[in-house]
Amino acid sequence: MQHTDVAPQPTRVRTVKEIAAIANVSVATVSRALQRPELVSEETRERIHAVVKRLGYTPNAMARNLRTARTRLIVALLPDITNPFFSEVIRGIEHVAYENGYSVLLGETQSNLVREQAYADMVAARQADGIITMFHRVPPIPIDGRLPLVNACEYVKDSAISSVYVDNVAAAAAAVDYLVTLGHRDIAFVAGPASSPICVDREQGYHLALQRAGIAADPALTAVGDFSIEAGERAVELFLSQGRSFSALFCSNDEMAIGAMRALISRGLRIPEDVSVVGFDDIRYSRYTSPPLTTVSQPKNALGREAMTMLIEILNEPDVPPRKRVLSAELVVRGSTGPATRGVDSV
Repeated sequence: MQHTDVAPQPTRVRTVKEIAAIANVSVATVSRALQRPELVSEETRERIHAVVKRLGYTPNAMARNLRTARTRLIVALLPDITNPFFSEVIRGIEHVAYENGYSVLLGETQSNLVREQAYADMVAARQADGIITMFHRVPPIPIDGRLPLVNACEYVKDSAISSVYVDNVAAAAAAVDYLVTLGHRDIAFVAGPASSPICVDREQGYHLALQRAGIAADPALTAVGDFSIEAGERAVELFLSQGRSFSALFCSNDEMAIGAMRALISRGLRIPEDVSVVGFDDIRYSRYTSPPLTTVSQPKNALGREAMTMLIEILNEPDVPPRKRVLSAELVVRGSTGPATRGVDSV
């Protein structure tokens, strides 16, 4: 019998993406199961390894090299894309990124943990080099070594995370100090969400300034908002409906201050003759309110530039120690503040 030699067929190269599709998981989950199995549930890990074994998948040298290659892409995460505060921060990030050959992927998380983790998984899957977060949480990134992450505007207490922000206690205290110098003693306050460290700090600054002036804080003159214009309106309506007397109002951000001004004017009150109003952030629209808003000006562009610079340092030198960078904020006095008169209670 004559035998015919048949050339062996080349084995098809399997990919992580193919394994993920068959195992019905994400590419990042496959990456974690192969590199950091302790981060994946036992059931999922076993399913992935069964697929790997069946397909004969072996990470080769090329794949290992790909894992260390740069994508030249960073992810910038913010909680609310409609908040105008972030636009200048993003511009600063983009400026430094472009100068250094990086592109920026903008991700709005809407304070959703699942969304945050989905973007973090891009780094684990080597689809992005690093992340800049603009909120007070840090999503876990399951990789070995130094986290390629910088926290901007907000801050986290984790000493392993590099952050850039302003001294919110001192800045808020300076704003209330200014109102005190104008003769105001009944100073209402619209706080931000208690889950945010910077909001806690701004409230601390408010109380610090009152304490320095020998003014007893009235809990009834504090309302909590969510940084929206509507929250500022609701706070003023609450104070007035309860007959609370106040001659000045300090808000934890400009949008709430703008809403507060709208509510005061709708009730026939004059700004600053009846009530002085101070905001925080110095968004672009604050100078165009009527009257223009006195506010704490954050160096928004500088916050973004510094955050991107710090991230590039981490990517280029993984052993560089983490640092906390505090930038200066300043009070910008405009037409919404003036000397104290009689104050208001209800209209």
